[in-house]
Amino acid sequence: MELSFAHEASQRTLKQRNILALACIILGALVLVMFVAATTRDREVVLQPILPSEMVLSSAAVSPEYLEAVTRDTAQLALNRSPENLQYWLDGLIAIAAPEARGPLKANLLKIIDEQQDSQVTQFITIDWIRTDPENLTSQVGGVLHTIVGSRDVRREHKIFEFHWQHTGVSLRLKGFGVVVKKEQEQ
Repeated sequence: MELSFAHEASQRTLKQRNILALACIILGALVLVMFVAATTRDREVVLQPILPSEMVLSSAAVSPEYLEAVTRDTAQLALNRSPENLQYWLDGLIAIAAPEARGPLKANLLKIIDEQQDSQVTQFITIDWIRTDPENLTSQVGGVLHTIVGSRDVRREHKIFEFHWQHTGVSLRLKGFGVVVKKEQEQ
């Protein structure tokens, strides 16, 4: 009698162990499938609260609308500066720059700060147009660049600025920007 009771208890324990092992295998496989799905699937972020329409930033590509919005905001930050906001200007541009571009970009921006620090020179742009190329991650901004010394508007020039971007994951970072010089002006 004791032998049959011990055998029955042993079988019950063996059955519970086998069910637990099967549940662990199934859960492990499920975690593995979910991990693979999460790492291989394109991620996207929907940007909506303050924009006129819904925009999507995906890890697969950058939409032209999002690139245009980021270019517009970056151009406003980069091309509107005065002696009073130079530190904010520098910090803002460095914050959106790609990590490998921060050093050279900061060196160039510090030269501008040294030139403009104790002056009364203010610059701002009125944007005429923006063109984007999401495939090459570049964008161009055309507009009138105003230079003001004191309270006088001393120069108004139509210029084109080009911005270069880096896209990794769901992040878009500034690699660099500058004035586009036409071939006729070089000669």
